[in-house]
Parts: sequence; C-alpha cells; structure tokens
Amino acid sequence: MVNPRDHDAPESDALNRDVLEQIGPRLRAARQARGWTLEELAEPAGMSASTLSRLESGKRQASLELLLPLTRRLGMRVDDLLPGERSDPRVRRAVERRDGMVIAPLTLEHAPVKTYKIRYTPAAEAPAPRIHDGYEWLYVLSGRIRLALDGAEHVIERGEAAEFDTRLPHSISATADGPAEVISIFSATGERIHTRVAER
Repeated sequence: MVNPRDHDAPESDALNRDVLEQIGPRLRAARQARGWTLEELAEPAGMSASTLSRLESGKRQASLELLLPLTRRLGMRVDDLLPGERSDPRVRRAVERRDGMVIAPLTLEHAPVKTYKIRYTPAAEAPAPRIHDGYEWLYVLSGRIRLALDGAEHVIERGEAAEFDTRLPHSISATADGPAEVISIFSATGERIHTRVAER
C-alpha cells in the first residue's frame, strides 16, 4: 500500500534544504552587522574560524551544537537564523457596493494607511456633506470628480489629485457627465466610514 505522505516527501525535503541553505548567509550577515571578523565570532564560541567560514558558506551542515554558542555570542536566538513563513502579498478582500459606489480595497484590513479604488456613478448633484476624523488623498483615474469641500465645489479632472482634512464638511461624487474612478487614500483615522452629517 502506498503511503500518501510519500508524495509530500520530495517537497518537504526541498523545503528543509531551502531553510538550511539560508542559515549560513544569515549567520554571516549577523556577524558582519556587528563588524566582527570570523575569528572574533568563532573563538569565543569555541570553534575555529575555518569551521565558521564553512558554516557561513554552506559547506558545513548547521547543527544545534554549532549554532547555540554562535547565537549566544551574537545575542540572538537560533530561530532568528531561520527564514520566516512566506506570506502571500496579495490583498484578498471583498469589493463593496453602496450608495452608487463600487469600493475595492487595495490594502490589508489592518494596514495603517487604507487605500481604495472607488468607482462613482454619474450624479447630477453633490450628495449631502459629511465630516469625520482624518485626512484623505485622492487621484482621478478616469472621468471627473466633484469635490464639495467646506462650502465650495471643485471639479477634479482625470490625472489630477486632491488632498483635504476630512473634519471639514465634504462630499465626493462623479459629475453628471459620466462615471469616474479614483484611487483614495485615508489616514488611519480617516478610513472610518463617514460618521455623521455636517451641521448646517
């Protein structure tokens, strides 16, 4: 009977080899970051400079017996020499549709600065202004944007950018000419949903 785990063995072995191959360069980088020669690290750790050199170049296999005295001397953990788990850099968040907008998040949920691509449907008039804490930057990818800000109305054309304090009464919409698409960046507090209508 075939053991299903046997199919995973080559992949697992390759992963282990990849991890071991990174220990030497990381060890060398830690030593060089402290400005130490091979001898300055090797001798206090109870080994020869040639052994350390072979470890760093990958010509000698790393073992706990060799690594423990070296990491103690470097003031780090053995785990610090191991590569971290590879993460997927792609942002996988659902597109949201509300109030005539299609909002696509471009940053991770807990990012300190939030970025969105927003598509606005055409609008004959500016919506009611709102206020919230924070700061916003926007860049118009296509169409024309109507930015009502603190009692004044500005038309932002394709290729133009704007930035403003979101504590001022404001609203953003496409003009009646057609839809518009923007990249919108919010500060950490500004990414909150618009919380209340401005007093008139």
